[in-house]
Amino acid sequence: MWPDTESDSDYLNFGEVSQLAVDILKSPDMLPCSIGVFGNWGAGKSSLLKLIEKDLQDSTEDWIVIRFDAWLYQGFDDARAALLEVIATELNKEAKDNEGLTKKTKKLLARVNGFRALGLAAEGAALLAGITTGGMLARGVGALSGLSDGIQDQKEFEDLGKAGKEAVDQVSGLLGPDKQATPPQQIAAFRKEYGEILEELGRPLVVVIDNLDRCLPSNAIHTLEAIRLFLFLPNTAFIIAADEEMIRSSVADYFKGASDRHQIDYLDKLIQVPIRVPKAGIREIRSYLFMLYAASQGVSGDKLEALRAGLEDSLRQSWRDEPISRQDALALTGEDDGSDLATAYDRADRIAPVLANSPIIHGNPRIVKRLLNVVKMRSQIARRRSMPLDEAVITKLVIFERCVGTEATADFYRFVDAEQGKPTILKELEEGDGSDLPTGVPKSWSTNPTTKSFILEWSQLEPSLRDVDLRAAIYLSRETMPVGAYVVGLSPQGREALNVLVGVKNMSSPAAKTALDALPMVDQVPVMEGIINRLRQSSDWSKKPTGFSGGCLLAQHSTDAAKVFKRYIGEIGKLPPWLSTQLKEEQWYKDA
Repeated sequence: MWPDTESDSDYLNFGEVSQLAVDILKSPDMLPCSIGVFGNWGAGKSSLLKLIEKDLQDSTEDWIVIRFDAWLYQGFDDARAALLEVIATELNKEAKDNEGLTKKTKKLLARVNGFRALGLAAEGAALLAGITTGGMLARGVGALSGLSDGIQDQKEFEDLGKAGKEAVDQVSGLLGPDKQATPPQQIAAFRKEYGEILEELGRPLVVVIDNLDRCLPSNAIHTLEAIRLFLFLPNTAFIIAADEEMIRSSVADYFKGASDRHQIDYLDKLIQVPIRVPKAGIREIRSYLFMLYAASQGVSGDKLEALRAGLEDSLRQSWRDEPISRQDALALTGEDDGSDLATAYDRADRIAPVLANSPIIHGNPRIVKRLLNVVKMRSQIARRRSMPLDEAVITKLVIFERCVGTEATADFYRFVDAEQGKPTILKELEEGDGSDLPTGVPKSWSTNPTTKSFILEWSQLEPSLRDVDLRAAIYLSRETMPVGAYVVGLSPQGREALNVLVGVKNMSSPAAKTALDALPMVDQVPVMEGIINRLRQSSDWSKKPTGFSGGCLLAQHSTDAAKVFKRYIGEIGKLPPWLSTQLKEEQWYKDA
């Protein structure tokens, strides 16, 4: 099994991209600046950030590098104040041997605590940046206007709750001398103190922001607003990993009524230098598989690093040279041609094109890794139960499940059950020339051109399955990952959307709207398949089943998902009156 975490080892030739980011930061007069590392969920943003951090630490300049995980504080602290505190705390550590500087950093920390108590972080940042705040502060303008008299109205702060008295003491001690200070003035004071501290330290500071993809829209925007405090301050840089689509949807959700232009402008103003995570093609996925399989087979230390370096060099020369051969890759690991690793490398050569080109997997490294973990899980269970199953067979079936969805998988497995493990349709597929599906295939295989194309390509993959009794493999599949609940590879937003939508009972659900706004495009069809699987469990269609409205909302949101939902509705048979009435009003149903 492989851990589903970011890595500081370069398996996908990200080193060139990370070095590009470092070169930008080291360029004369480039600081201050903000760099955006953009890519879909699972594309490798976190791993790329780790490589950038490593390159900064290995460079000749003495950088102060701070990592901030936006998701870590969600639900526990205000994201704006948390970011300010993490930066101030790190500066305090860096100043530990300088008594005068330590006093300044402690004052900066105290000011952050004052911001947290007063809720100033977001509003002050927004006012300073000259943008509308929408509904940013739950406490409203009144809480801010009271600051015009300084920190004198004790009753106002006691009303904030049990922690109010403690907050007042802390804030009063901090801001006491600054009577009549307005929020922008307090923010300006913070920026001035921060700039003086950094100038005295004499070292550039880089803040690396990760996991914005996992945050709710409000938390993502709060983090980005806090960054505005530091933009254009000397010797400061931010590197922000994010999914552009997610940020835009967060802007639309948070700043109600924001136009498409506003959403784009928001990101453009915040990010000065955009860097996109390179899409993994066939060669990259092949190299990635070689590394994963080598680690799984126990290759480690110098041999694993030699393999990584050899694969990386091959990828860098891919514009003129052929890919590294399987034999050369094996030689770097010290394994021979008859080893288990050689067998795994044969499999990698076969499946890399499918994993890279499938519109569902699309070369996404995280999905690839999770898919392989499912294969390993099933293989381990098969060995413990003495099932005669080759890992290559399991791999081929897992790829089928992931790429065609639950409905087409269920239809395939029904053929397996009905024909004692060796369905005729599979034999006809494998013996065909790959140009067209045989007659008699289920509609779930032929209606969608993408599914049809994939099945034709998949049927030509080795190993051949037409002479294999697949009943044990199908049994194992249903036990370890039930058909219809196959959500391997769904992002956190995808899983959240599925959980919300299957429970929706009406079309006016605010929770559904929030979940759909945060749903990545790559997850739209898989989430719809999950909803359909849940609806299949409903036996009474005389009234609307729970989750049907969720499917309609997703269909309104996604054209591709609408096509899947309409196909499913076509299989219901005679439509009950309530459904016929509703579909007449659904534009997505007419268009799909």
